[in-house]
Amino acid sequence: MSSRRTETGGRIDRLRTIRFTFDGAPYAGHAGDTLASALLASGVTLFGRSFKYHRPRGLLAAGVEEPNALVTVLRGDVREPNIPATMVEIYDGLVAVSQNRSPSLAWDISALNQLGGKVLSAGFYYKTFMGPVIGPLKGTRFWMFCEHFIRRAAGLGRAGTAPDTSRYERMNAFCDVLVVGSGPAGLMAAKAAADQGARVILAELEARFGGSANWSGETIDDAPAADWAGRLVGQLEGNDNVRLLPRTTVWGYYDGNTLAALERVTDHKEVAARGEPRQRYWAIRAGTVVLATGSFERPLVFPGNDRPGVMLAHAAERYANEYAVLPGERTVVFTNNDSAYRSAVALKKAGAAVVAIVDVRSDVSSEMSRLASEADAELLAGHAVVATEGGKALTGLKVQRFDLTSGALSGDERSIHADCLAMSGGWSPTIHLASQAGARAEWDPGRQAFLPPQPTQRWIGAGAFTGSFSTAEAIAEGRAAGLQAAGGTASLAPLPVVEAVPGDPDPAPVFEIKAKGKSFVDFQHDVTAEDVRLAHREGFVSVEHLKRYTTLGMATDQGKSSNVPGLAIMAEALGKPIPEVGTTRFRPPYTAVSIGSLAAERFGDLKPERLTPMHDWHIENGATMYSAGLWYRPMIYGLAGETVEQAYVREAKATRESAGIVDVSTLGKIAVQGPDAAEFLDRVYTNMFSTLAVGKARYGLMLREDGLAFDDGTTWRLGEQDFLMTTTTANAGKVMQHLEYFLDVIWPELKVTVTSVTDEWAGAAIGGPKARAILAACVKGTAVDNAALPFMGIVHGEIASVPVMICRLSFSGEMAFEVYSGAGYGTRVWEALIEAGKPFGLVTYGLEALGTMRIEKGHVTGAEIDGRTTARDLHLDWMLSKKKPFIGSAMMDREGLIDSDRLQLVGLVSLDNRPFNGGAHVVEELDEANPHGSIGHITACCYSPALGKYIALALVKGGKARHGTRAFVSDPLRNRFGPIEIVSNHFYDPDGSRMHG
Repeated sequence: MSSRRTETGGRIDRLRTIRFTFDGAPYAGHAGDTLASALLASGVTLFGRSFKYHRPRGLLAAGVEEPNALVTVLRGDVREPNIPATMVEIYDGLVAVSQNRSPSLAWDISALNQLGGKVLSAGFYYKTFMGPVIGPLKGTRFWMFCEHFIRRAAGLGRAGTAPDTSRYERMNAFCDVLVVGSGPAGLMAAKAAADQGARVILAELEARFGGSANWSGETIDDAPAADWAGRLVGQLEGNDNVRLLPRTTVWGYYDGNTLAALERVTDHKEVAARGEPRQRYWAIRAGTVVLATGSFERPLVFPGNDRPGVMLAHAAERYANEYAVLPGERTVVFTNNDSAYRSAVALKKAGAAVVAIVDVRSDVSSEMSRLASEADAELLAGHAVVATEGGKALTGLKVQRFDLTSGALSGDERSIHADCLAMSGGWSPTIHLASQAGARAEWDPGRQAFLPPQPTQRWIGAGAFTGSFSTAEAIAEGRAAGLQAAGGTASLAPLPVVEAVPGDPDPAPVFEIKAKGKSFVDFQHDVTAEDVRLAHREGFVSVEHLKRYTTLGMATDQGKSSNVPGLAIMAEALGKPIPEVGTTRFRPPYTAVSIGSLAAERFGDLKPERLTPMHDWHIENGATMYSAGLWYRPMIYGLAGETVEQAYVREAKATRESAGIVDVSTLGKIAVQGPDAAEFLDRVYTNMFSTLAVGKARYGLMLREDGLAFDDGTTWRLGEQDFLMTTTTANAGKVMQHLEYFLDVIWPELKVTVTSVTDEWAGAAIGGPKARAILAACVKGTAVDNAALPFMGIVHGEIASVPVMICRLSFSGEMAFEVYSGAGYGTRVWEALIEAGKPFGLVTYGLEALGTMRIEKGHVTGAEIDGRTTARDLHLDWMLSKKKPFIGSAMMDREGLIDSDRLQLVGLVSLDNRPFNGGAHVVEELDEANPHGSIGHITACCYSPALGKYIALALVKGGKARHGTRAFVSDPLRNRFGPIEIVSNHFYDPDGSRMHG
């Protein structure tokens, strides 16, 4: 392979040589090279194999839209597959391998798939493997036989199994103006906004700021465009109110002008500096966003357009101007627009022989004819490329006369020897983020492209993003956008002067050249023009159905170059204009995002860890922690030598005899506010809340729409229009979603806002016979006696000079109080309560003791509210109001939900003095050899210090009617069998005298 590196030019550092390997072979490049440019400079033309046919594929693009040249990067045993070689910056020691081939890239046995012809056309797996009768392989059996082989062939790169030892970070950022893209438009927008004093973030997905200025070859203010961009970046770097983020892809646009970005911090380094993460995930909340994301050049669809050596014209120009690499020695340019003529001139200046410019338009302007002459290229106007030749590299092509109006070919084919074909089918603005922000893209018949939708959030477009493809327009729009975003007035300063090759930005409406042979639309997934027409013939005419049936636009590049040609071909088949066919909706992420970056500091955990404000105190004071949902909570505060059972029995016993305190910060807390808040709660809960007095709380039950129990908790009325709802810890998120759904969808007319405030409050529940005395010893500003603070009453006061809100309610069955303070003061209030409780024998207790006391009292939790039980099953039918409708009231009396034989809540007492296990079955007749005949199951169990027995709560058929009867526990998995007595679920203080005082 001969070198294609030019002797001069480019923006690489020729004094610094970098060595790397690709498929085990050693190569060298220079600082500033990508893996794609370095390999191309070494004469490599074969980069990958296509997904389905395993056809040889070379470089198509030079940026993030590259569909063909996907590689796997190896760092030790860690593999990262499916990375475009165009986005891999080379570094010493880089190890990259090709994908989707066996045994090698040059000789791939799966290339035999090309012989499959129409058998492997779009949707072949639906039609081929679903029902043919071949001997015993009938119906789905044939699919089951083939499935193993199909799944082995699926995918591109192979994921690794070694653990990723890299570190990831997560950052939150706030700015007045976020500029996405650092081409001429983005740089001008950032500069204009910064000059107005706005806080600016400029994000650029490439390593080098400047965008097209780095390779356009244009002149701005009498300097090369790249130098002009460099100066502007230098000025921005000197501003304290500007943050520059190179190698940062803004990949998601969400509500409230919140955008997600991924910064590749050390992917381009052999060794990360101390403390550097591999990648950093940014959550950016912007006042206004300037979208200067540019545009993508589209390929033309014609037979053989996927052969290695066929690439986009701007990519060929970029390789020559930015990386000093000639894509070929003899180049042909094929176009339907003027922009490719600039590419031809650039390639000529770089040293390539531009053999011909093939233009589908017969009427080419005199200016373009002059540029063709400047490139020393034969101008073949009114012609089209109809075929290419070669195997793993392009060796030639064929052209024929083409009628722009009818699309017909005529005359004899002419062969041209060439090793590079640079094609241009027009430009598509990169509107992905705008589409994610909301609204549908708008078709522009002049540009033959979808332009951004009307903004539904605070964003402003500039440059090629808006369809303004000239640098002069981009600069003007960029400055205007920056000023508008920062709230400034129009500037009177002169705009930079641009010297550029002229040209008409509107392409001819030609997307496909119909000739004999496979013409590819989606290069990576091997979707051909005929596949699109097949989808039409088989009834898949919706753009979304087309996408899924053919997999068009579902590759790793997400159709960045293939979408519009595919839609155009479908529109022609339907006989409709393109805007009527529409376009698929762009969804985040814009490019692939590593799961490690999303997890960030939590990388390695299956779920995030939530810690209460008192977490450190619990650890320092000997608590054994365990996860309860997403939260970490104390299980026990064990003494030396204690078992878990001994610890929780001690804690529960001491609470009932004196007093105990438990951290309840994890309870879900939702602020429900507004003129219709009380009415809303009446509809949400089964019982009344509009009659609740200010300064009082009430226990409430929610049902699902199907009449089954959903959640329980208390709601406190803090003002006429101000309620604080508490939910179970596990269900907090689900309840919030439940409330938001009904407000947004079912009752949008209600004037109510709901806000999750779980993390705003620290909570401590103090209960036991001496609980009131402990509070009286430390609470200031309010009395806590029975008159001031009756059952379910609320008072406001201070503890340790911290404002607190206290509600008298109980989950333990003892007189108890919940004390809430601001989360930041949680530990201070907690320690003050403990100090005040020392003379009274106050103990701290964990979830095990809390669960023990709630089982003794018969309270229900998520173990009993399991999505299958009703209010009646749980003996909560006294809470079902007969004065109002509520969610679930229409369905709760269905025949199956009021059957007397349903599972109902009961208590169980062990008659053999052995512990129970959760989930064990209850049976009427014991058969250890053949366990059967379950009439229910245990939901929660413990040793009861109050009763001196092992007890449990259970759901048993016809439970209430069985009180006082005997049965058996049957737990074959844990070999636990034995006699039990079925009793009421209220084991302890059934009349509530201890709780009410």
